[in-house]
Amino acid sequence: MIKSMTGYGSAKGTSGKLEISIEAKSVNNRYLDSSIKMPRVFNAFEENLKALISNAISRGKIDVYVSIDSSKADDIEIKVNMPLVKAYVSAFQSIIDENDVCKDVYISDITRSPDVVHAEKKEIDSEALKIDLCAVLSGALADLNEMRKREGEKLYSDMTLRLDEIEKLTALVEEISPKTVEEYRKKLESRMSEILQTANIDESRILTEAALFADRVAVNEEIVRLRSHISQLREMILTNEPVGRKIDFLVQEFNREVNTIGSKGNDADMSKIIVDLKAEIEKIREQAQNIE
Repeated sequence: MIKSMTGYGSAKGTSGKLEISIEAKSVNNRYLDSSIKMPRVFNAFEENLKALISNAISRGKIDVYVSIDSSKADDIEIKVNMPLVKAYVSAFQSIIDENDVCKDVYISDITRSPDVVHAEKKEIDSEALKIDLCAVLSGALADLNEMRKREGEKLYSDMTLRLDEIEKLTALVEEISPKTVEEYRKKLESRMSEILQTANIDESRILTEAALFADRVAVNEEIVRLRSHISQLREMILTNEPVGRKIDFLVQEFNREVNTIGSKGNDADMSKIIVDLKAEIEKIREQAQNIE
């Protein structure tokens, strides 16, 4: 079944104690155009995320928003320089012993000393974070595609109704076309009678003119091609493949056949049918702009 290019999806996950939230939005576009907005520290993963998007989506403007909540992360680690601590303890003790100072060495004395204690951020496991980030994005894209499928079902239903109407109108064209030739023959006979003011009209001349007119206004080939296009489009909208651009090209063929039929027919009833046909084809063309 065809898919729409418009949709929204989201997913959440974790990587260690980091909380990851991803939103994905898509709208119509002639080609695939993806944009990812996320904290700069994770820019190294952009190509991996874009590869995931291109595997999941073929056409549309895709905006992905990545947010990271690190408020629960214990990414700060306190480091103690033990060799330096031992050196300070030894130095303090020497001062006490050599100067007969009655004072013990306390931990606070050591920790206040330069470079003994310092805080640093734990290193992030980049590979694990990349895997977790990609997993959450895959969930968001799956959610997005589900919505695109639901929208595609609506497009399918609408286009099926349009094709049914086009088939009915095509049948009317086929029905009216012979009548147009017969009416032309009668009008031709009436005009010749008025001009010649006699009932003795050369019947063979009228038949010849009518035959020429019938050949000029024959739309059998156009009707056959139009029905073939209808059949092709019905098959296209059932496929799971991206067919939006193909449908766009096929609709141009619809218009070409209908325009040819319209140029051949000079009957008022035929003109009305052509207008209705063009209106239905235009509605299909508009819907095709939404199909992946």
